[in-house]
Parts: sequence; structure tokens; C-alpha cells
Amino acid sequence: YMRLLFNDKAGANADGTRKFKGLAWLFMGVPFSKSLLYDDEHSEYKAKYPDHFRYDYAVSREQKNAAGQKMYIQTKMAEYTEDLWQLMQKPNTHIFMCGLKGMESGMEECFSPIAQKNGL
Repeated sequence: YMRLLFNDKAGANADGTRKFKGLAWLFMGVPFSKSLLYDDEHSEYKAKYPDHFRYDYAVSREQKNAAGQKMYIQTKMAEYTEDLWQLMQKPNTHIFMCGLKGMESGMEECFSPIAQKNGL
């Protein structure tokens, strides 16, 4: 999907600009940085479309969060809870999480307080 938004001809207007005008934010989790996929493409999208593409990696065996825990996708996203919540209210925001299964409880822990604060 990222290729459609930022690379493929199908995602481009006739004048070469991109059809997608929102923000796509990718959170990718891997155990080791050598396992990162498509890093060159992500770097290129960020350089070409800084207002429309953002990415963060969670490298669990190499990074730790502020509390000293392993850096998983949900702990990386917790660093941006307020920003993500605001962006999720916009219809042109796409947030992608790429990692192993089992992050659901971490997502609930990350977003439940702010969702409750906002009446959800």
C-alpha cells in the first residue's frame, strides 16, 4: 500500500503529484535492525514526501523505551499517544503497524486512557 501511495504510477496525478494528501505513519517492529525490510524505500518516501509519510521502527533486541523496557511497536506508539490520537480523528490519516501478532493488549493499554478521556 505504501508503494501505491508514494511510488506507483496508479497513485500519481497526471502532473506527477501524488493523489494521497493525508499522512501515512508506519510503525514497524523487528527483533534486530538487520531484519528491517524496505528501509531504503521508507527513507526515500520520507525524503520526498515529508508532510505525508512518517515512520518509526521498534527494534526489540536493540532499543529500550524510557522505562527501560524492550521497544515493541506498542511501546514506540506510546511515545506518540497524543499525536496519534489527534491524527486518528482525521479521515486522511493512515496508521500502519507491521510486526508480530500479540500487540493488541499493548495497543489497548496505550490508547484506552485517551479514548476514555475523549468519551469512547
